[in-house]
Amino acid sequence: MTTLAAAWRSRVAARPDGVALSHRGRRWSAAELDADAAALAAELAERGVGAGDRVALHLQNVPAFPLALLALWRLGAVGVLANPMYRDRELRHLLADSGAVGVLTSTADIDELRHAAEGTSVAWWLGVADDDPTLADVIAAHAGAVPEHAVAPADLAILTYTSGTTGPPKGAMNTHGNVLATVERFGDWIGLSDEDVVYAAAPLFHITGAVASGALALVGGGTLALSGRFDPADAVRTIEAEGATFTIASITAFHAIEQLDWAERRHLTSLRAVYTGGAPVPQASIDRFRERFGVALHNVYGMTESTSAVIAVPLGDAAPVDPLSGAAAIGRALPGVGIEVVTDEDDPTAPGEPGELVLTGAQVVPGYWGNPEATGRTMPAGRLHTGDVVVVDVHGWIYLVDRLKDQINVSGYKVWPREVEDVLYEHPAVHEAAVIGRPDDYRGEAVVAHVVLAAGRTTTPEELIAHTRTRLAAYKAPREVHLVADLPKTATGKIRRDDLRG
Repeated sequence: MTTLAAAWRSRVAARPDGVALSHRGRRWSAAELDADAAALAAELAERGVGAGDRVALHLQNVPAFPLALLALWRLGAVGVLANPMYRDRELRHLLADSGAVGVLTSTADIDELRHAAEGTSVAWWLGVADDDPTLADVIAAHAGAVPEHAVAPADLAILTYTSGTTGPPKGAMNTHGNVLATVERFGDWIGLSDEDVVYAAAPLFHITGAVASGALALVGGGTLALSGRFDPADAVRTIEAEGATFTIASITAFHAIEQLDWAERRHLTSLRAVYTGGAPVPQASIDRFRERFGVALHNVYGMTESTSAVIAVPLGDAAPVDPLSGAAAIGRALPGVGIEVVTDEDDPTAPGEPGELVLTGAQVVPGYWGNPEATGRTMPAGRLHTGDVVVVDVHGWIYLVDRLKDQINVSGYKVWPREVEDVLYEHPAVHEAAVIGRPDDYRGEAVVAHVVLAAGRTTTPEELIAHTRTRLAAYKAPREVHLVADLPKTATGKIRRDDLRG
């Protein structure tokens, strides 16, 4: 196995004039991007960055982000992916835990953020201007520099923090080997070629954006197209202008595109491969998007700890729908990915029975940064316990039931939020739905739904409850439905059920 730095060098040598990066009409050939990354590496080296050092990238999807990754990999250093919306406590935890020596962030944010780094290892800040997110001045000062450091496949490439919905965020140690395994396996899965244009809809500070968009395009040989922080209108215009052929994003991003009343099929005709995940995807959402835009959304599943995609629907296939739950399959395991389904006692489940998904293979990280206890608990002996409940059928199709912690217990009966949400999505007035359990003195827990209505649609809580009761067992139907303007989400579009529980 090679490294990301070596794979990038091979790509540059093979097609130096091929377009590697685009941003709002500006394009960089592979050779130009390599020269700029080398110049940035020289600047970072002057600031004391060396092999193994961590540098926080507190940026949106702008050219400085891939430039910084390529520069850090040249030096054998590590990119710490930091949500640019983090302030105060959230940013302080990430900087302190990672031991970051420096931060790349928006020039406008530096003064506000400095106090978050007090008492940490951060020694310097490098500002990225909104009107020139290419670090042109820094690069010009080091033109012609070619710093390089030997890197091994087991060395860290990026440090990616979990969302922290079940405790303080933990830094997953994504190695060069981990990232390349995803690039190679998922790239083969979608038939990635040098001619592909990968539109980064997912944020690069998230594992999906960093690996299944950024690294996939950069070292896989395509063009990485950026348009800044995700905006549905920007996304549609960029896909059309750049002739994007592939994109991957949470289902909420595609829901947002659907809300654009002016968007038409002609805007998305260049897309040949589109994947979505981040949360269970209702079949109704897949059908609705295809009917309007002629684009097939393919399910994909991955985690920070599995370095993004490990399960996906084969390109061109329609995922089967489980006749009992109505859930669409999330796909099949990518080549080289080991799949187990286990009981609470870590024993194999009977064929077709639900259990916790356990993953093994080259994409599973070696552990959490500085946290051997969490590593031993979550991935003992390299077996990643995902916390997700799945069913695998006889043909290898995998169905995601729900998160173990989100299960609702109604009078002794198990209710999975996903099952109720999928039924709600079948109602034409429903744009988004999230189901939780709330304490109930009589039943133990009661099913409660929070629903965002589609633009221009109306309905009532009573009508939605009646809709579910005709399709679900009585104990699964919501006792309450709250119509809300929006749902709380993470920066990557995952619905925060914990916030709804209060």
